[in-house]
Amino acid sequence: MDYNKKKTIKDLDVKDKKALVRVDFNVPLDDAGDIIDDNRITAALPTIKYLVQNDAKVILFSHLGRIKTEEDKKTKSLKPVAKRLEELMGQKVIFVPETEGPELEAAINALKPGEILLVENTRFEDVVDGVLVKRESKNDPELGRYWASLGDLFINDAFGTAHRAHASNVGIATHIDDSAVGFLIEAELTNLAKGIDNPEHPFIAILGGAKVSDKIGVIDNLLNKVDKILIGGGMAYTFFAAQGHKVGRSLLEEDKIDDAKRYLEIGKGKIILPVDSANAPEFADVTPTFSDTSKDMPDDMMGLDIGPKTIELFKNELAGAKTVVWNGPMGVTEFTNFEKGTLEVGEAIANLPGAFTLIGGGDSAAAAKKLGLADKFSWISTGGGASLEYMEGKPLPGIEAIENK
Repeated sequence: MDYNKKKTIKDLDVKDKKALVRVDFNVPLDDAGDIIDDNRITAALPTIKYLVQNDAKVILFSHLGRIKTEEDKKTKSLKPVAKRLEELMGQKVIFVPETEGPELEAAINALKPGEILLVENTRFEDVVDGVLVKRESKNDPELGRYWASLGDLFINDAFGTAHRAHASNVGIATHIDDSAVGFLIEAELTNLAKGIDNPEHPFIAILGGAKVSDKIGVIDNLLNKVDKILIGGGMAYTFFAAQGHKVGRSLLEEDKIDDAKRYLEIGKGKIILPVDSANAPEFADVTPTFSDTSKDMPDDMMGLDIGPKTIELFKNELAGAKTVVWNGPMGVTEFTNFEKGTLEVGEAIANLPGAFTLIGGGDSAAAAKKLGLADKFSWISTGGGASLEYMEGKPLPGIEAIENK
């Protein structure tokens, strides 16, 4: 995938133009409807500010959560996002509580250069008159065509949805003459290419999380590129089973044991598994006991983290690395007793001298923030699913649809 050829925001003449911008304002809200974390809003600010400063009429589209019923619409409005964006931009943001129709059209046509308008949650189009139709999520061509008709050009800056073909990204891009990626997507693509397509060696990937099935594509794509793959998390226990060991009550994907065997065979010397496991008798935050992974695990135990010997092993493997890609936690990070592996490995990566360190979003990114190490990584992706599919070597529809230079 060579996305260097895609037009970027600076390739467009935006002055006095109605610029439709797909952003990712899918922020977490509390029960009172207040924003818990505004990172996704701040990530979009460089693109929005550039358009305002260059006299574009800025029309923002975003989804928020999943909309399956009319009831969902009552708690998933983008109105609080408009308020927060106003504070961050220091200027008025016109919020239109509609996704189509005369009110939206009139508000857009009344925009002056440098003004900002936020359209209501694009996924409100997934439920029409109480029926789940998924017009946005299934990229309804009429909806994409309609939204495209509201503007002169389109900028996609929502990396978090780049792996999905929705009406608000692929649909608009398909039905408009001028399209480009914004600054956030441009930075994502530059950093992902540096970490995955053109890495400096030694190149080490660290994969964790619950399931082998979630990471099969990543292992397939990276095995020929990396010097080592360190495997932790729940997925490691399927690999132990592939070696013929009993794994007690640990997470196990029986149907992926053959895949794990195949990877161990073709990745000989490259795949590094944990040498000890932090266990509990149940899925609970209790004091762990430790077992040697070269032996069978007791039948009444489940593995919930890597053990202290593995932490040291992984630190040793990381020493001297020039590129490190990390996706997935080493253990159950919501439990204080089983977060140590993730936190210590995260700290070791963050402190590697002269290395390019990339986190593929999701739980690993949350762990880095929890540690206060986020600013010590070279790049933390804003899109868990999109960065995972990039790591798998899959095309990203939201970017494929953008015009080439």
